[in-house]
Amino acid sequence: MGQKVNPISFRLGVINTWNSKWFANRREFADLFLADIELRKAINLKLTTADVTKIEIERSAKKVTVNVYAAKPGMIIGKGGVMIEDLKDFLKKKFKQNFDVNIHEITDPDLNALLIGRMVASQIERRIAYRRAVKMSMQKALEAGAKGIKIRTAGRLNGVEISREELFKEGSIPLHTLRANIDYAKAEARTTYGVIGIQVWIYKGLVFKKKQAMAEVAAPKKQ
Repeated sequence: MGQKVNPISFRLGVINTWNSKWFANRREFADLFLADIELRKAINLKLTTADVTKIEIERSAKKVTVNVYAAKPGMIIGKGGVMIEDLKDFLKKKFKQNFDVNIHEITDPDLNALLIGRMVASQIERRIAYRRAVKMSMQKALEAGAKGIKIRTAGRLNGVEISREELFKEGSIPLHTLRANIDYAKAEARTTYGVIGIQVWIYKGLVFKKKQAMAEVAAPKKQ
């Protein structure tokens, strides 16, 4: 099963949580679901240069809280927080709601699957050999502490007539293990001879925090 589904959604409720956190009845659910999609599109278009990797949305009765995770938070906040206020005004005008925006920095960009996928894509678009781009990115991830990384490229690699796919792997990627912390992302390199698809899996180790937290709650408190 772990080989056939998205590794992040496969672990929802075990070690991963949902990026949208709100409750709605049957009538409102579809509208809020589509609103979340439009909100993420608008933020990604507005912050294309900030390397946004994840957007979490929390809805309450009066306002919407948006947590933006980016590798370049300074480009979102701006000098004196001017740009983040512009972002709040932009979202308020577009979606007619009050927004509270929090910016979080990605401290380890070499361990982020989306950033690695984008980096490989940008190098391929600049006509760097795809094998070299992939192996350099894999080496950076392993040096940063990854226990395993897998990258799949597919399309007209090097501009050949017949499209094909090629898989690169270093270390272990236990996709069936639910407690394995695996980051996954897709990226596209748009070249003159077509689109090359890139998939990235990064294994960061096992997660036992939930079991430890449950044990602490269950343990009797000392008086």
